[in-house]
Amino acid sequence: MSPILRQHRTAALVGAAIIAGAACLPFAINTSKAFAAPSDTGGILAAGGSFAAIVEADKPAVVTITTTMRTTDVSADQQSPMDEQFRQFFEDQGIPLPRQAPRNQPSQHAMALGSGFIISPDGVIVTNNHVIDNALDIKVTLDDGSELPAKLIGTDPKSDVAVLKIAAGKPLQTIAWGDSDRLKLGDQILAIGNPFGIGTTVTAGIVSARGRDLHSGPYDDFIQIDAPINHGNSGGPLVDREGKVVGINTAIYSPNGGSVGVGFAIPSDEATAIVAKLEKNGSIDHGYLGVQIQPVTKDVADAVGLDKTGGALVAAVSADTPAAEAGLKPGDIVTSVGGEAVKTPKDLSRLVADLSPGTRESLAVWRDGKTIDLNVTVGANADGQKQAAATSPEAQGEASSQPSLGIGLADLTPDVRQQLDLPRSVSGAVVANVKPDKSAAAAGIQSGDVIVAVNDRPVHNARDVKAAIAEAGKAGRKSVLLLVERDGNKTFVAVPFAAA
Repeated sequence: MSPILRQHRTAALVGAAIIAGAACLPFAINTSKAFAAPSDTGGILAAGGSFAAIVEADKPAVVTITTTMRTTDVSADQQSPMDEQFRQFFEDQGIPLPRQAPRNQPSQHAMALGSGFIISPDGVIVTNNHVIDNALDIKVTLDDGSELPAKLIGTDPKSDVAVLKIAAGKPLQTIAWGDSDRLKLGDQILAIGNPFGIGTTVTAGIVSARGRDLHSGPYDDFIQIDAPINHGNSGGPLVDREGKVVGINTAIYSPNGGSVGVGFAIPSDEATAIVAKLEKNGSIDHGYLGVQIQPVTKDVADAVGLDKTGGALVAAVSADTPAAEAGLKPGDIVTSVGGEAVKTPKDLSRLVADLSPGTRESLAVWRDGKTIDLNVTVGANADGQKQAAATSPEAQGEASSQPSLGIGLADLTPDVRQQLDLPRSVSGAVVANVKPDKSAAAAGIQSGDVIVAVNDRPVHNARDVKAAIAEAGKAGRKSVLLLVERDGNKTFVAVPFAAA
């Protein structure tokens, strides 16, 4: 089996090595523990450090989810969009994830297996979306062995959360939500699920990291754990020492198809709100703004006169979008949405995604050295649209008062436009050369880049650029913010004066 970040869905065929969710009979991610009486555990381990009391309370609320699907949905040469996003993330980090060779399926249908947990006595179950995605039918096996058909209540592919319901004819054991925000690195956790379909299994470990962004969507804020989880554990609960659900086990990185101690879970603080919406409406319409954004580094903050980093720098605004209608402009820095602080681009993505289309919300924006308020009517986020996306590398370097960046500039003559394939609507100055030991090179400026604005001021030629840079230096700015067009895309680059 090839090494891949896998969504665990176990299928009748032992599926691909991308481990992030359900597994095609044999894949599984930790299942949750049934939580009926929190006072039974109280967060206190039994003698010898045993987790027995927690397992006894939680295990009855953990279920196995089996789905039937067409073989074309689970064939080894196909992977879900989230699988591909996880794969891309690791390959971007230089971690190769070989693809599994295609295999023909002898039958017309295949079985897939995952895990889930019961959150209400009337049979409401939480799992991963990828556990039930493309399913023709869904069956749930309770801890006592009872098998029941399940109804899909709602699903949200963007957060990879789904809600099911079964009719057991009696009150069911449940497990309670915990507070994932209280988790600290090194805290003990348990993962419960049905790996490889062998039966309910409990593994223990610690929280290895918080806030992991795997670039799979606006809700990337994974808890990383080292508790062994394998194919089939997807959708199962991650529980704390009080026996409460602090995460939904969703993915692992695996070079061999099995657990290597690098697993990922959706935080409960994120999942609870999504589950509530799915229970109420059956689906979630995510908000859409229509901007490309990037981090506010120290150099960017210095260039625009902010006294600290934080916020989301608007690199581009798409035409005919809520952002354009609200008056957002490239160079603006969004610092809050509806009064909630935006510290990173990811914050803005999540806050916008959480808003319902049609919602009117206020944005605090840093522009021209002061904060202004804009009102935006949030749009609907269709498939393929991004609430926000980081578009450029962070600038590097130290500050200095000397207004020189180490670049040579030239005007956009007709010949230069033709060579760079620039439309007449683009004005500015082309970077003719970059000194390798100067700050512009360190910040990522390249020959052929076209500088179209300096510190939010549009420029029309090389003289404008030089004058704007000199003005920034005289004003005591430690760096200058350049809006650069490269290969048809616009990106802000903050260049410090120090290394010039």
